[in-house]
Amino acid sequence: MSIHEVFMPALSSTMTEGKIVSWVKSPGDKVEKGETVVVVESDKADMDVETFYEGFLAHIIVEAGETAPVGSAIAFIAETEAEIEQAKSLANSGGAAATTSSPELIPAATASVATPALAAQNGSNHQEGRLVASPRARKLAKELKVDLTTLQGSGPHGRIVAEDVEALSNKGKQPATTPVAPPAPVVTSAPAPSAPRTPAPPTAVAAVPGQIVPLTTFQNAVVRNMVATVSVPVFRVGYTITTDGLDKLYKQIKSKGVTMTALLAKAVAVTLQKHPLLNASYSDQGIVYHSDINISVAVAMDDGGLITPVLQNADAVDIYSLSRTWKSLVERARAKQLQPQEYNSGTFTLSNLGMFGVDKFDAILPPGQGSILAIGASRPQVVATAEGLFGVQQQMQVNITSDHRIIYGAHAAAFLQDLAKLIETNPQSLTM
Repeated sequence: MSIHEVFMPALSSTMTEGKIVSWVKSPGDKVEKGETVVVVESDKADMDVETFYEGFLAHIIVEAGETAPVGSAIAFIAETEAEIEQAKSLANSGGAAATTSSPELIPAATASVATPALAAQNGSNHQEGRLVASPRARKLAKELKVDLTTLQGSGPHGRIVAEDVEALSNKGKQPATTPVAPPAPVVTSAPAPSAPRTPAPPTAVAAVPGQIVPLTTFQNAVVRNMVATVSVPVFRVGYTITTDGLDKLYKQIKSKGVTMTALLAKAVAVTLQKHPLLNASYSDQGIVYHSDINISVAVAMDDGGLITPVLQNADAVDIYSLSRTWKSLVERARAKQLQPQEYNSGTFTLSNLGMFGVDKFDAILPPGQGSILAIGASRPQVVATAEGLFGVQQQMQVNITSDHRIIYGAHAAAFLQDLAKLIETNPQSLTM
């Protein structure tokens, strides 16, 4: 018998269950080896998932919208059409299929990374005969009746993204050979020299009074992470930083695409060079000193939950490239298209609520990191000058939460002191 069970894959090290976003194939459809058959929502992102087997999708066990534990069967694949009915009977009886020891599903991203040279050479979204498109692009193409095989993808390694589909639909003709650049998302920046405009809060799921709304996969992941940090002994240190120089610099380079988030991440990363302990984390074997300075920045998801895209090597990347990277990360985070290394490789986290006008707050330490910095809004404050007079300065309050098993109060205070010195006296160095 050549009927194979399709199992829920583990798409990240923290994933315990997955939610079926959509089935790309329907029961009875032919499937090729390496072809995307289902889109799965893990605890961090939506990912195309491929099959190792060639044959026919015989029966779907876990429908779209439902969840299943990692390693459990979600469908059956039959090698021949004649075996489809047999697979259905097998599913109804709850029997086990004849399978090999190889996993049946792999994340599509794995195949994409494995063949970057091919995509780079021909600029095509077809890798070894396989169409590579994001889940959102596939859904949009189906709604707008766009043939994906006519598109040239503008995403990584020729991947077709939603913007490519929209561009073709809007033009009503074949796209030009030049890849369509995705529009830059609007990222609210803080602190600002004047009172910030209050942004719209993340869209919440409409709730009926008295109703219990199940947590999303993202929200469940946040719950697990927050519970895991409760046992960690932490302490907090606050500091007030004058931002007049930083605000002036931001005004000068904002038109070049620089964001305040990138400026703050860069300032923190440069300061961490002098304080490697603040970039370290605890392990049972001892203190883990990370070789890179990767700044995670908390981003609220529109449908609930939280994700922390990572600005890798933020101390070494120039501010303009860092800003472009941040815009791309935010766009793909909101579309649930981040790759694991883009959200789980952080060594220090920033959480910024300044755009909401928040003065100060305490942030919860993320698992696997030693510190997180909470940033409040920059506001005009009346201060006493060295000459004994009164003046007005833009100031923001920052609070750091650190793991007391490896970091002590003096370490955190020294870090904040140097961060303030950099922002207040030499912000121009952030552009070098």
